[in-house]
Amino acid sequence: MHSFSELVKRFEKRLNNEAIFSKQPTNLYEPCEYLFSLSAKRVRPALCLMGNELFGDIHDDAWHAANAIELFHNFTLVHDDIMDNAPLRRGNQTIHDKYGLTTGILSGDIICIYAYKELAKVKNSLSDVLSLFNKTAIEVCEGQQLDMDFERRDDVSIDEYINMIALKTSVLLACSLKIGAIIGGASEDDADLLYQFGKNVGIAFQLQDDYLDAFGDTKDVGKQNGGDIKANKKTYLLLKAIEQADKKQLKKIKKLLKAGSDDKVENMLKVYKATEVDTMCKNIMQDYSSKAFENLKAINVADENKKPLKELASYLLNREK
Repeated sequence: MHSFSELVKRFEKRLNNEAIFSKQPTNLYEPCEYLFSLSAKRVRPALCLMGNELFGDIHDDAWHAANAIELFHNFTLVHDDIMDNAPLRRGNQTIHDKYGLTTGILSGDIICIYAYKELAKVKNSLSDVLSLFNKTAIEVCEGQQLDMDFERRDDVSIDEYINMIALKTSVLLACSLKIGAIIGGASEDDADLLYQFGKNVGIAFQLQDDYLDAFGDTKDVGKQNGGDIKANKKTYLLLKAIEQADKKQLKKIKKLLKAGSDDKVENMLKVYKATEVDTMCKNIMQDYSSKAFENLKAINVADENKKPLKELASYLLNREK
């Protein structure tokens, strides 16, 4: 069995040695090569490989699926950056900022098409793999739309928020693991359990992000606290505070959402603590984390085979940044 970091290195080496994109026209493919040259975590393709190795040796098909998943993920990043008008990605210029908006749109499109080109190389269980991949691709787009819709709404519920982060973030992690499992010959029950493991880890991870943005140690997080608060982003903390607040606290929240003062973050954090949503966020994160480990425990393979996934999940869900 390989660790997550070992599989990331192996995937990165293969990615660097393969010519995924064509060379012409240069103005279309140079931005794609630029994006893939940037440092990246490669979490999703590594999960696909881990899901495959859980049930045996890594199959050639799993490498093609891992490529497809990473291509699709990067396609979503290109278009997300355009929608957010973001100037930076991974500390470097975004494609649309560097090469222009129209090139950014078209490069994103071609990266998505190449994802399907790579997926078509899968020889075993292609129908099942493609069906899951398509379902997930649709859900990711739905999640992005919901995230944008929530920016304009003042009545977003906690359940709606959890559903949005599941669609936008978690389902692709879950899909990566399950595709690897399908290729590895896992039973339907085991593949579904691995999917739920990935989905629950993803939700817990995002909830932890919400918490760390507000309450993480600045030295560990590597940035000033309260970016989400300054941007009036609808996180679990804000939505739960609105739900828990009494009339006086709710009035203060509404006032702070309209404010641009230097003490906005400090005052909102006081409200979060007064309504105890900091503790509630940690508790619900732990609930999803526990569900994930229960899913992993129930998979019918040797515990030793599960060790790399268990270690990775523990690392992700106990981080301080």
